Amino acid sequence: MQNTVATPISDLREIRSLMERSRYFVGLSGLSGIGAGLFALAGCAVVVAYQIAAGQELIFISRSLRLVSQHPWGIAPLPFLILTATVVFLGALASGYFFTVRRARRIGQELLHKKTYQLAWHLFFPLAVGGIFCLALVYHEHGGFIGPTTLIFYGLSLLNGSGYAREELSYLGYLEIALGLVSCFFIGYGLHFWALGFGVLHIAYGLWMYRKYDLT
Repeated sequence: MQNTVATPISDLREIRSLMERSRYFVGLSGLSGIGAGLFALAGCAVVVAYQIAAGQELIFISRSLRLVSQHPWGIAPLPFLILTATVVFLGALASGYFFTVRRARRIGQELLHKKTYQLAWHLFFPLAVGGIFCLALVYHEHGGFIGPTTLIFYGLSLLNGSGYAREELSYLGYLEIALGLVSCFFIGYGLHFWALGFGVLHIAYGLWMYRKYDLT
């Protein structure tokens, strides 16, 4: 039987771990970020395929909710984008739930806990506000600003929730906000910034968190 020798460094690490568990929900897995990024890139790829099939580079978003159009796929741009965004969101959410539950069980943290609800609420509220604002943009036919808006409000959501999760979550939030502000000056390239913000940044962040926490 191998005995563990206590050292000042190991004691400090244990104390720090206990403090983090009492303050944060530490069950978030880096694989959740990777999964969300992959779903986002897949969604962007589907939109590009839709554009290629239509023979045009940009999709004009109007407030028309008609389902059918002359597009070869038979679905109008706005319903198509709503459907694609919904599938990507649900896929990322399911991926995050699966990997979070698995990691929470591995480290012995309870999933349905007060910190979990606090994290969920602080993430959800800015997203809900941003979603309503995006609906207003669609209504007034300012679809070009939807990409920047979603990035900015998503970054604000991460900042708002970082106080209940790992502090590194705020780093991703700052990057998303910065990317959203930059994209405000490049209207028409929203899909490119989406792929970078929701895809590449998520995957890079997830890999970093996975190497830092999940492998320890």
